[in-house]
Amino acid sequence: MLGIDLGGTKTEAIVLSPADVVLDRRRVASPTGDYDATIRLIRGLAATAEDRFGPLGGIGIGIPGALSPASGLVKNANSTWLNGRALKADLAAALGRTPAIANDADCFVLSEAADGAGKGAESVWGLILGTGVGSGIVVRGRLLAGPNAIAGEWGHNPLPRPKDEERPGPACYCGKQGCIETFLSGPGFAADHRAHGGADLSPTAIAAAAADGDPAAAASLGRYLDRLARATATVINLLDPEVVVLGGGLSNIAALYTGLPALWPRHVFSDRVLTRLLPPLHGDASGVRGAARMARKYPEKFSN
Repeated sequence: MLGIDLGGTKTEAIVLSPADVVLDRRRVASPTGDYDATIRLIRGLAATAEDRFGPLGGIGIGIPGALSPASGLVKNANSTWLNGRALKADLAAALGRTPAIANDADCFVLSEAADGAGKGAESVWGLILGTGVGSGIVVRGRLLAGPNAIAGEWGHNPLPRPKDEERPGPACYCGKQGCIETFLSGPGFAADHRAHGGADLSPTAIAAAAADGDPAAAASLGRYLDRLARATATVINLLDPEVVVLGGGLSNIAALYTGLPALWPRHVFSDRVLTRLLPPLHGDASGVRGAARMARKYPEKFSN
């Protein structure tokens, strides 16, 4: 199987054997803002893989959005140049077959629930904390998709229990203000640090500065953890997942794995919080591995 993870800044492709061994992996820059170049890139990645390995059968593609069940067009993508486009039909024409296309967070959690950090768990909630914020849910080995193709779109709920200084919240590309994504995405974390007098740093650099004793960075990390605790607790109260797996660039911040569970008891409606918070076993390859699995496991749902 061929899996492709189409991101806003990078696109990754892997060839996955029937035994789930990665036979080939390559990463290239995404043609940001250029839809036609995106189609050409995916066609080129598929051609390169099949030139090397022969016919690969299904192709699974993770995208930072979803296909509308009503129109078949892309919706809700923070890579906004994809929105409103007939991506599946255009790729089918370019590839000579219909690919399986699903949300990148769904691909991520499918990978981590199958043979990653959540292997063997009854329920796994996979969060993406990166350029955007999203999530996917697997229960008893089955991915939850939903009739509107929005299961897990946690990032576009409002930040829970907002403080006065958090209202109405930053503007979101979706047209609303104060979405969880605007606070908890990588750009949102960095913008909050700058807004409070900090330097122009990446989220991982802010966390590193906090660990080194920088008071402004420590305060920014504290605000981020407090918001992340409030936001994730609402989903824990609803789904009560056994395992929560973090993905995206911010999943590399070690302080999240100690700081977040310590804050959950303030917001989770339970006498104890037994939910496990884990880093992804497959790292930043989880999404693309899940895309390949998507074509194999759900061809009838995502390819037709």
